[in-house]
Amino acid sequence: MKVVLPGGTGQVGAILDRALTAAGHEVTVLTRRPRRAHDLGWDGVTLGPWAAAIDGCDAVVNLAGRSVSCRYTPENLRAMMDSRVDSARVVGEAIAAAARPPRVWLQMSTATVYAHRFDAAHDEATGVIGGTESGVPDYWTYSVEIARNWERAQAEAPTPATRKVALRSAMVMSPDRGGVFDVLSRLTRLGLGGPVAGGAQYVSWIQGEDFVRAVEFLIAREDLDGPVNLSSPDPLPHRDFMRALRTAWGVPVGLPATRWMAELGAFALRSDTELLLKSRRVVPGRLRGAGFTFSYPEWETAAASLVRRARPARTASRHDPDPRGGDAA
Repeated sequence: MKVVLPGGTGQVGAILDRALTAAGHEVTVLTRRPRRAHDLGWDGVTLGPWAAAIDGCDAVVNLAGRSVSCRYTPENLRAMMDSRVDSARVVGEAIAAAARPPRVWLQMSTATVYAHRFDAAHDEATGVIGGTESGVPDYWTYSVEIARNWERAQAEAPTPATRKVALRSAMVMSPDRGGVFDVLSRLTRLGLGGPVAGGAQYVSWIQGEDFVRAVEFLIAREDLDGPVNLSSPDPLPHRDFMRALRTAWGVPVGLPATRWMAELGAFALRSDTELLLKSRRVVPGRLRGAGFTFSYPEWETAAASLVRRARPARTASRHDPDPRGGDAA
């Protein structure tokens, strides 16, 4: 199978690239900074020679978009919006112009599209789209608008021969350096892995291997299109999520943080508290209804597995004289 990954050099793209290549598929990554043999340059905005890779491929999985791990300034929020909408639009243009369009286009989206809530879980059929909640920062509404416009750019693309799926993904957990699991693990090992702002807000997540398997499942299932939640069936309150992570690392305690302490920490990490404070209680209604089974449905098991895989990498990096950790890329 020929698969094109626009924006495939980030954490999630690296997971997919690695897994699909290992499975014997031909993967082409579209990136602004091509370095490897299977990378092609693009700007994420305009059609170019890269579009030839889409003509004749079997599947496109568009992951392009500015990282959300940043301060949510007006400039960064606009960059998040533009990078997502522009890349989805131009991928749609490439598919529409292809003589042999791909049979499926999976478009990354986000579970952030759903409302901040603590009571009921959001599935695709009954979930409430956010933007009208009271008592939350105004810019959270803009995050929802980013997700809505992102999905709209795919939905409105004139690609009748190509099935379209919007991946409303929760946080993807993998042992790779720089990912969300790595960041949370670092805080946990420093004794800072306690509940934030009381810890009642829900955390939705999906283990990296299950993310890959879900993508492969959606590529194969020709009867599934539209929004699909990519999240484990076990979202849980932040306090329980962090307790399980501390247990996996063998860290007995984690200092709790108030909202203002979280603000200071997010500022120091050049990130934003929405990633910590918004309650994302999302469940995979359509995946489970279609018969998909999770290898890691519960966070306790997933966290233990991720820690086992992360420990050797941390040990090797401490003893590796090459500051790049031996990575020739």
